[in-house]
Amino acid sequence: MVRKHFLIPFLFIGMAVQGLFAQQDAQYTQYMYNTMSVNPAYAGSRGQLSFAGLYRAQWVGLDGAPETFTLNLHSPIRNSRLGYGISIVNDNIGDGVVQETYLDAVISYTIDVSMDAKLSFGLKAGGNMLSLDFNGLRNFDQEVVQQDNIDNKFTPNFGLGVYYHTDKFYAGLSAPNILETEYFDNDNSEGSINFLSAQRINFYLITGYVFDLSPDLQFKPALLTKAVGGAPLQVDLSTSFLFADKFSFGAAYRWDAALSGLVGFQLTEQLMIGLAYDKETTELGTRKFNDGSFEVFLRWELLKRFQRTVSPRFF
Repeated sequence: MVRKHFLIPFLFIGMAVQGLFAQQDAQYTQYMYNTMSVNPAYAGSRGQLSFAGLYRAQWVGLDGAPETFTLNLHSPIRNSRLGYGISIVNDNIGDGVVQETYLDAVISYTIDVSMDAKLSFGLKAGGNMLSLDFNGLRNFDQEVVQQDNIDNKFTPNFGLGVYYHTDKFYAGLSAPNILETEYFDNDNSEGSINFLSAQRINFYLITGYVFDLSPDLQFKPALLTKAVGGAPLQVDLSTSFLFADKFSFGAAYRWDAALSGLVGFQLTEQLMIGLAYDKETTELGTRKFNDGSFEVFLRWELLKRFQRTVSPRFF
C-alpha cells in the first residue's frame, strides 16, 4: 500500500537534513470556534461559562498521521473585568511515537473602549510534556536514528494575547508560547547526524466581521494568519453563513495547502456541534497519499448569569 509507513520517516529524515526541526503549533480549520487555544485574551469574552472540545485527524489514511485533541474552559469572573480559563492540547504523531501535551492556565483583563467595544489582554502560563519513542520510530525505518527515548520531559512556557471586539467585528494578536526551548540534541563527535527539536514562537493574527444580510441570515468572512521562524507563512481564509441562529455553513482556504468545508449546528441555546473537512491541494493530497483531514467541534455553555454583553454566537 502506497500510504503505509510514509509519514514518520519523512518527518525525521527532514530533521536530519536540516539539522533543526522548528515545531509549529497545531492547526485548526474551525479556529473561529476554538479561539482560546490560540489567544489567551479571548478568555471570558463570551460572558458566560463556556466549555469547548475539538478533535482533529490530520491526513486520514496515512499511517502515523497527526491527531490533535483540544479542551478548554473559560468564563468571566462575576462583578469584575477579569476572565479565567484552562486549556489542554494533546498532539499525537506516529501512533504514540511522538506525544506532546500542553496544559495552561489563562487569565484576561478587559477594558471598555467605547459603548460597544471591548479590548482584552490575556496571559497564559503552564507548560508541555514531551515523549518521543525512538524504538517506535525504528519500527518505521531501522536506520533513521540512534537515540535514547524522551519520557514526559516537562518544559515551562507562557503566552500573551490582545483581543478587540464589538458586536460585529473582532481582531486579535497573540503568541501562545513565548519561550524558545530546545528539546533534545544528539551530538556525536564521530560525525553522526545531529537531531535538534526546538519550540519556536508562533505569532497569530485573527480577525473577522459579521454582516447582517437579512433578519435570519448573517455572513462572516474571517482570517487567521500564523507566522513562525523556519516555516512558510500560514494564511487561512474562511467565509461562513449563519441561518436563523441555528445552522452555519461555509468554506475555507488554507493558502497553498488545503480547501475546506464547514458546517455547524446550534442544537440548543447551550450546545453547538461543528464539523470540518480539509482536502489537501499539495502533492500529499493530489497523489492520493491520504483521504483528507477531519475535525469535530463541540461547545457547551451555561445560560447567561452575569450582566455583561455576550459576543454574537458567530464568534
